[in-house]
Amino acid sequence: MISVMPAPRADRASADATATAWALAARGGDPDAADHFVRALHADVLRYVTYLSGDPQLAHDLTQDTFARAFGSLHRYEGRASARTWLLSIARRAVADSLRRAAVRPRIADTVDWRTAVEGAQPRGLPGFDDGIALLDLLETLPDERREAFLLTQVVGLSYEEAAGFAGCPVGTVRSRVSRARAGLERVLREAEAASALAG
Repeated sequence: MISVMPAPRADRASADATATAWALAARGGDPDAADHFVRALHADVLRYVTYLSGDPQLAHDLTQDTFARAFGSLHRYEGRASARTWLLSIARRAVADSLRRAAVRPRIADTVDWRTAVEGAQPRGLPGFDDGIALLDLLETLPDERREAFLLTQVVGLSYEEAAGFAGCPVGTVRSRVSRARAGLERVLREAEAASALAG
C-alpha cells in the first residue's frame, strides 16, 4: 500500500517543477524524460485513482489509462499548470469514464452473493493494506466535494491554491471543505471507538 502522507510542501514544489520540466522535455520527444515523468508522478496518480474509484484492484489499470491519455495529449501540454495538476485532472476523467462504463455493464457472477466473493478475493497481509482500506471506508462517509478536497490536499498533497484551481472553486471553499471533512472523519472515528468500547 502506498503511503498516504504527502511530501513536505517545499520538497513537493521542487518535485513539481522537475516533473513539469520532464513533461515538457517528453513532449519534445525525449524518451528518458518521459520515463522520469512517469516515475515522478506514478505514485500520486495511483493513490488518487484508488481513492476516487474505491477499487484498489482497478487502480493500476486506471493509472495506466491516465498515463496513456496524458501521452496522447502531451503535445498540447504547455506547462501553464504543474504536470501533476494536469495529470490528476486526466486521472479524474479516467475514473469518471470507468465509473460510467461500469454503471451500464451487466454484472454476472457464478455465485449467489457476488459481494462476499469479491471481498474474499481481496489481498490480505500486505503492509499498510488494512490501514488503507480503513481510510478508504472512512472517506466514503464524506460527501463527494469534501472527500475530493480532503484527498487532493491531505492525501495527494496539493496546496489549497492548487486544489482550488483543480476543483474550479475559491481557495476558501477548499479550506472549508477540508475542515468539514476532518470534522466529519473525527466524528465517525469517535463514534466507532465508542461503539467498540461498548462492545468490549
